[in-house]
Amino acid sequence: MFNLRKKPAEPSARPVHPQVAAFLDGYSIEVMPRTAEKVADFRTLLPAGTRVYIAHIEGTPIDDMVATARRIAGEGFAVMPHFPARIIKDAATLADWIARYQGEAGVDQALLLAGGVDKPHGAFDSSISLLETGLFDKAGFRHLHVAGHPEGNRDIDPDGSDANVMRVLHWKQAFSETTDAEMALATQFCFEAGPVIAWANAIRDAGIRLPIHIGVAGPAKLQTLIRFSIACGVGASLRVLQKRARDVTKLMLPFEPDRFIADLAAHKAAHPDFGIEKVHFFPLGGIRATATWAIENGGAVPVSNEQAQTAYQTEDSK
Repeated sequence: MFNLRKKPAEPSARPVHPQVAAFLDGYSIEVMPRTAEKVADFRTLLPAGTRVYIAHIEGTPIDDMVATARRIAGEGFAVMPHFPARIIKDAATLADWIARYQGEAGVDQALLLAGGVDKPHGAFDSSISLLETGLFDKAGFRHLHVAGHPEGNRDIDPDGSDANVMRVLHWKQAFSETTDAEMALATQFCFEAGPVIAWANAIRDAGIRLPIHIGVAGPAKLQTLIRFSIACGVGASLRVLQKRARDVTKLMLPFEPDRFIADLAAHKAAHPDFGIEKVHFFPLGGIRATATWAIENGGAVPVSNEQAQTAYQTEDSK
């Protein structure tokens, strides 16, 4: 008899470069509660144990954040929720969030950042002010990530310099030497390897030893990436998108991070002590599109996909 059952969709075959596969090892990805709801089961998309950041946008109820964390952790993933300082009212609220994430979802890691609002809602205005409470150490958090800015940050340095950014980085480096948690820099997404490499080398030369998790925009329409880039303050590397936009033959094609990842992977292979240790995906064109791109380019295959393919291969051989 013919086997008429439909097999799981497989990513299209493409050559995988060993350097890129190595660079993608252990990548992370970011979701929001509303985007997570669209994924029936993350186990069909992501390798087991993948770190999943949960972005906390102003106005999102903490109940939704915790429920999303509980669901994703229950599917076998390491959950890292955002703690945006400027939307947290006071220390009691921060302690409550930590306790809820821990007690209801088993969370022991966090991304601490200032947040995307201009005026603080309460006592906190930066990741430093959150760290200074000592509440994350008291709760025994194992991983604490903070923001890195490869192309500068006009909110922190309005004059276009990097004076304040570097001062903050030195503070975070010093703090990392006093906490039991492992710390790292998680960056905004970029599109050009050259400025990123120069920045990573510059902060290393300045004594910043925190490992870098470089932000990468997943495959998306060019217009989508340009819109998010402008909103998020992406700097010099935006010219990569602007150049692409001038080519009318490519306007309707999704922009993929192939060149950016390949260039960084090659640099990492040539310089093993290079500060970038992990890739962090922003799935601006959708979680499924980003996960598929990662698999096609050498990222680990989801366990459920491996099990499904094995089952079909076994049945087909009978």
